[in-house]
Amino acid sequence: MDIYIPDYIKKIIYILEKNGYEAYLVGGCVRDHLIGKEPSDYDIATNATPEKIEKIFKDFKLIDIGRKFGTMKIIMDEGEVEVTTFRSEDIYIKGRKPKDVKYISNLYEDLRRRDFTINAIAFNPRIGFVDPFYGMNDIKLKLIRCVGDPNDRLNEDYLRILRAVRFATQLRFTIEVQTANACAKLASQLKLISKERIRDELVKIILSDEPSYGIRLMKDLGILQVIIPEIIPAIGFDQRNPHHYLNVFEHTLEVLDNTPKILEVRLAALFHDIGKPYTFKLDENGIGHFYGHEKVSAEIAKDVLTRLNFSNELVKNTLVLISAHMNYAKDLDKKYVKKQLQKIGYENFNNLIELQIADKLSKKGDKDLSYFDTKRRILKEIEDEPYSRTHLAINGEDLIALGIAEGPLIGEILDYLLEIVIENPKKNNKTDLIDIVKNKYLNN
Repeated sequence: MDIYIPDYIKKIIYILEKNGYEAYLVGGCVRDHLIGKEPSDYDIATNATPEKIEKIFKDFKLIDIGRKFGTMKIIMDEGEVEVTTFRSEDIYIKGRKPKDVKYISNLYEDLRRRDFTINAIAFNPRIGFVDPFYGMNDIKLKLIRCVGDPNDRLNEDYLRILRAVRFATQLRFTIEVQTANACAKLASQLKLISKERIRDELVKIILSDEPSYGIRLMKDLGILQVIIPEIIPAIGFDQRNPHHYLNVFEHTLEVLDNTPKILEVRLAALFHDIGKPYTFKLDENGIGHFYGHEKVSAEIAKDVLTRLNFSNELVKNTLVLISAHMNYAKDLDKKYVKKQLQKIGYENFNNLIELQIADKLSKKGDKDLSYFDTKRRILKEIEDEPYSRTHLAINGEDLIALGIAEGPLIGEILDYLLEIVIENPKKNNKTDLIDIVKNKYLNN
């Protein structure tokens, strides 16, 4: 078996070998080739030290991205390539990072320190595959298995617990029994890992083809209760409602799988009903209701997303979607669509449609999506019509020039004008708007 290697990668390998050093493709690029996926990047392992790499590639652009860990980045016209010296790692500090690394000349020892067997395969165009831990067989078996003793590997870096779930989710693999047992045993240690590292792995799980697979794995391994304990009450929670055939957790996962790969939409799906267990009320007929659950869900989501250090902009947009996911118009018309656009913005408007469709498809009853088709049709019809202050033909400076004093009144007038042009877009011209202002505000 052989794998395709781009010419610029072959060139780096050739230069290293020409200078008397070993060079192998390692890690994700080899794994991706073996599962039939095009690699997003290429990593090379070598017995050349960073100093030797600098000397050999003195005519290339180099970036020192981790000399302490033996890694240099070579910048080529076709792409960037990380070249790392074979290394062994010292004792890990609190399961997060090695105290020190040592450069070695042995490829086997370099592969032995890696997390999973599927990531511990090397390839050289002349030698072929080097697979001392049977990662190629685990790829055939669709297994995520730690290299060596899983307790040792996971104790070295507790993030590997979540990485095991991420790889299993992305590849639709199963976590090997001993590795899974070690993940469950050590899951509580994830609290020692930085929130940013946990967030980045969670995002990859959520944006996978079937995110529910990863969330269920996290539940089964005891990971959810460590990083998102707020979701635990939803597990098995019976909605007691004729519109639902799934408990809150299972409904959430079905909605999650039904959404497109847009991070805000996926996060909103994960949290949109997380407030239901806290707002549950039974009526006299034994039917469950969750009045105001969207507000509670948004509050909980804000706490979780802020804790995981998501960006303020992403948190804001996600909360908009959660808060608005129960908003439906009895009379769906241009005015309603413009009002919603004014309130949440164009991108959130489209993302809300995606979330609401996924929510509807995960409930009992008919799957008629004509409401959303109408919403999109209206959106297209009004794409050139005003729905926000920025679309008005006049602005605050124009009002000041008319003699309106600076202050809150400026905003009130602009909002009043916006109401008028939402109803009658033809009025959105400077002449008509100035006449309206003069008649209402300046003729007293």
